[in-house]
Amino acid sequence: MILRKKRAFHFGGASWLLLCATADAALAQTAPPASTQLPEITVTAPSPIVRRKPAPARTPARVAHAAPGQNRAPAPEPQPATPVAAAPQQGVLPVVTDQFATVTVVPNEEIRRNGGGTLGDLLFSKPGITGSSFAPGASSRPIIRGLDVNRVGIAENGIGSNGASDLGEDHFVPIDPLSASQVEVIRGPATLRYGSTAIGGVVSATNNRIPDALPSCAAPFPTYGLPTKAPLANVGSPGCVTAETRTAVTSVDRGVEGAVLLDAGGGNFAVHADAFGRKAGDYSIPSYPYLTDPTLPFNGRQPNSASQAYGGSVGGSYIFDGGFIGAAIAQHNALYHIPGIDGAEHLTRIDGEQTKFNTKGEYRPDTAVIDAIRFWAGATDYKHNEIGLADPADLATLGVRQTFTNKEQEGRVEVQFAPFNVRFAALTTAVGVQASHQKLTAPSPDDPGSPVNGLFDPNKNTKVAGYIFNEFRFSDVTKAQVAGRIENASLSGTAPAFVPDVFDLTVDPNAIGPATAFNRNFTPKSGSIGLIQNLPWNLVASITGQYVERAPKPAELFSRGGHDATATFDIGNPNLGIETAKSIEAGLRRATGPFRFELTGYYTKFNGFIFRRLTGNTCEDGVCQLGPGLELNQAVYSQRDATFRGGEFQFQYDVMPVWNGLWGIEGQYDIVRATFDDGTNVPRIPPQRLGGGVYYRDTNWFARVNLLHAFAQNDVAVIAETPTAGYNLLRAEISYNTKLDPSWFGAREMTVGLVGNNLLNENIRNHVSYTKDEVLMPGLGVRAFANLKF
Repeated sequence: MILRKKRAFHFGGASWLLLCATADAALAQTAPPASTQLPEITVTAPSPIVRRKPAPARTPARVAHAAPGQNRAPAPEPQPATPVAAAPQQGVLPVVTDQFATVTVVPNEEIRRNGGGTLGDLLFSKPGITGSSFAPGASSRPIIRGLDVNRVGIAENGIGSNGASDLGEDHFVPIDPLSASQVEVIRGPATLRYGSTAIGGVVSATNNRIPDALPSCAAPFPTYGLPTKAPLANVGSPGCVTAETRTAVTSVDRGVEGAVLLDAGGGNFAVHADAFGRKAGDYSIPSYPYLTDPTLPFNGRQPNSASQAYGGSVGGSYIFDGGFIGAAIAQHNALYHIPGIDGAEHLTRIDGEQTKFNTKGEYRPDTAVIDAIRFWAGATDYKHNEIGLADPADLATLGVRQTFTNKEQEGRVEVQFAPFNVRFAALTTAVGVQASHQKLTAPSPDDPGSPVNGLFDPNKNTKVAGYIFNEFRFSDVTKAQVAGRIENASLSGTAPAFVPDVFDLTVDPNAIGPATAFNRNFTPKSGSIGLIQNLPWNLVASITGQYVERAPKPAELFSRGGHDATATFDIGNPNLGIETAKSIEAGLRRATGPFRFELTGYYTKFNGFIFRRLTGNTCEDGVCQLGPGLELNQAVYSQRDATFRGGEFQFQYDVMPVWNGLWGIEGQYDIVRATFDDGTNVPRIPPQRLGGGVYYRDTNWFARVNLLHAFAQNDVAVIAETPTAGYNLLRAEISYNTKLDPSWFGAREMTVGLVGNNLLNENIRNHVSYTKDEVLMPGLGVRAFANLKF
């Protein structure tokens, strides 16, 4: 092949276009077609504007009814049999190029390989993402670009997780990866769809708990000429049933996990049921974890780190011509221990449960004006008890130390209009309204009726919002988006009018002012603009700008008491104002060919950045003193201007064919730097990381060895934050996927594999964890998994 000379732009001294063209040409000459087949990546969460695949040409044949989310198209005429393409291969870097900011996708096959008991564990090594790992394997919440809790939304099937994980790093996220089919991390303008409290991003898990189409069987039953009222696959049939099992065992914590998922459909109805469970003991660690108390027992394991969780769901949908409507009810239960000096001494554990009801639907009317109408609604009832010893020396004092409850309702309706020609572009508009109501309680563990000692008991948060997305398609290679959101947040609760550094809530509550009822109203307004430009060699460039306002959350306003599990005495500020973030993000991506990558840089200026500031003072039983010495660390919610800037890069390069597939190299890098306006450091910012490795993949096999190096983090807050040493995280994995003969094996597809984690058995401390000086992350471990589809 002769490559024509084309002008290339240089970025960081590298000719990206020339590299892409050379890689494409080199691999095209040697690689068999099947070996380069890449999986199709479909994202569901980022934008309310959904682009559809073009429908095939209309014929006189009868018309098929498409599943929701697809265009109605005529049923194809019978065609001669054609060779079946090889299945998409495992381990391909999923790069999303049709969105206006970076979207990280963890597809189903990667979730099954990598496991992880929480979303934070699953996403821990992704560029720009880490997890809080307060209680590894139990309550690790994702942290995106150094932003967490009140700036990172977590959703499942379009509705918020609605637990209490944003109120404390020790609280579990009621979404288990065992029940997820795909996880998407959304950044940039698309977060306006979910709310102003998602400046950092939104982590969205999807599954089939509310089916939007009938199940697809390997050998569907015939229709017997019955009338078609739904998607053709299995419509009018006696039925179609699919099943899947997901199992794994882990050596580092003697853990076992499993899930069963069932999908069935016939006529116009589809149903789903699933159940999952996991249990693990105290996990192994390389060496003695504690810096301050060498008297605690140590037998090669992190004390008080065991966990277990279980749950399930039942749901169903009615599929009709041009849409569906469905509902599901789910239950999630967790019981996990809190490691650390205080947690081990008091045998602290959390026993939580959540019941959630969700419903959603879509209707695609046959009109020239409206393309689709969609809705989501949900209600959750969440509760957890924090259990521990009141006196570490007396086992008889074991009991409930604190209780958190959250009752929350949420709904969202969207209308996507059909594209409209405005002469200079094709305009597609989507509008939506969203409303939610939340009631939180966390009464005092010692005096549930006290109006002063409750952590924030009770408070309410009601929101109503409207948003609009406009997408301008100037040509096949250029498009822009303009979006906006306006929201009203009404919060009510009680808090002391003034809290000095040294006080005594128990003896003299009036010394700090009586508990005063507050009603705060905020109207955050946000907007964004973005541009996507397709470039030669399948490159896509994007740039976005955002202005986002965020109202304070109830915990930031009304906290005023001890939080045993985090060992902090939290003090809110009812006078906090709106937080404003002004951001710009630029990216360059390539999703196809042997060289795939995404490169992103961002800059965010916060006015009135709200954060939980450790003062260096300590508290116990409602009494605080200057300096250390008491049980709880004093943490005050404060507000200052801050600047975040950073970047992320990851790539895969299929070097050459080997055996029946390809071998290649991969790499990643991410950094975030966050400072206040006076030059001091924002606390708990992840360190920069650099990693890479080699892999092999073909239609059946995938193998990888990868090393991730986290640099030492010495950019710490002035008070009560210590530096963290760097570490090397070495991982290796091998998996095998194959189709089976159901008549022989029962199952039609099988995936099995082994994953080794922290193979160097290094002492790893996660800098963003409040307990990093007391808790090590798990040591060397091996995970064996099997996934069967029936």
